[in-house]
Amino acid sequence: MIFKLITFRDEWMKVGKKYKSDTKEDIENEFEPIHLVLIEEPEAHLHAQVQQVFIKKAYEVLRNHPELKGKNNFTTQLVISTHSNHVAHEIDFTSLRYFKRINEEKKQIKTSIVENLSETFGKNDDTTKFAKRYLKTTHCDLFFADAVILVEGPVERMLIPHFIKKHYEKLNSCYISILEIGGSHAQTLRPLIEQLGIVTLIITDLDSEINNGKIQPKKKKKYKTGNNVLKSWIPEITDLDKLLDLPLKSKENKNFPIQVAYQIPIRVTNKIEVYPYTFEDSLVMENKEVFKKIKDSKGLLKKMVDAASETDIDKSAKKMFDTITADGAKKAEFALELLYFQDPNNIVVPKYIKEGLNWLENKLIIKKDGLNLI
Repeated sequence: MIFKLITFRDEWMKVGKKYKSDTKEDIENEFEPIHLVLIEEPEAHLHAQVQQVFIKKAYEVLRNHPELKGKNNFTTQLVISTHSNHVAHEIDFTSLRYFKRINEEKKQIKTSIVENLSETFGKNDDTTKFAKRYLKTTHCDLFFADAVILVEGPVERMLIPHFIKKHYEKLNSCYISILEIGGSHAQTLRPLIEQLGIVTLIITDLDSEINNGKIQPKKKKKYKTGNNVLKSWIPEITDLDKLLDLPLKSKENKNFPIQVAYQIPIRVTNKIEVYPYTFEDSLVMENKEVFKKIKDSKGLLKKMVDAASETDIDKSAKKMFDTITADGAKKAEFALELLYFQDPNNIVVPKYIKEGLNWLENKLIIKKDGLNLI
């Protein structure tokens, strides 16, 4: 492929053995000022690492001539079509053009529009810089996914694929990009997600607080949320009571296919409700019997097992909150230990995540006709 590019360049410039002269005068008089090179899906011929090396070097090869390097007299434009996140990873994001499929319901015609991502990534503010740096660490599969799930931390990142595989056959047939972004940074991807129009589920935490300090969630205490997504994106509510009582339909963005999912009250008895703070305590609360049976655990998992074994509901919830918010709580270690001791297929999906995944699957069934046949 590199030799092909060299051949294209030399034929454009009319240099090499088949041409009589390589002089500057002949070059300026005989070849066109613009060289357009089109490459269709180079990943079809290359494994992942070489895809990245090829894209790094392709344009450099096309400009490797004394009359081209560092000069503007002659222009080379390289256009690449790709479905590879490895290729997209190595391209300047301002050069990306995203083909977004549009379904015209009245005309029953599927069309595409091209989104110029230089409008999103061409800015120099801190939010844009962070989005670029973050996407460079995720290999950019967001650009090729049917849908995106933004999650808070490593536990969700490890367990949600198991939930999808076990309980969501149609969703499991789609290409879902799961990005671990955290509650304080998820909204930095908002301009990109809205421009792409991609179906997005944001799984985040309540993060209840009072006077900027963490507090166990409870109703009628005038608590607030410290979560930036909930405060400034969806549903743009700060009051904890309103968030806990918010109907499901109000958790979807009115203008874009974006839904937020966060902890909701768990009814233990007819009179008792508990309010999880994060994914971890919600997971344990809804799987108390499973956790109580785990033996020989250690670290954060052992503390959560001990909390699940507490017979008093309020004390159990308080222990979980204290454990998960303690300094040095190792959530990634918790997830790994859980996978070691327990088959994730035996774990009940927390209700708020179930609501979010149900919404996501329904959205994709509407968007992708083929899913109705599965």
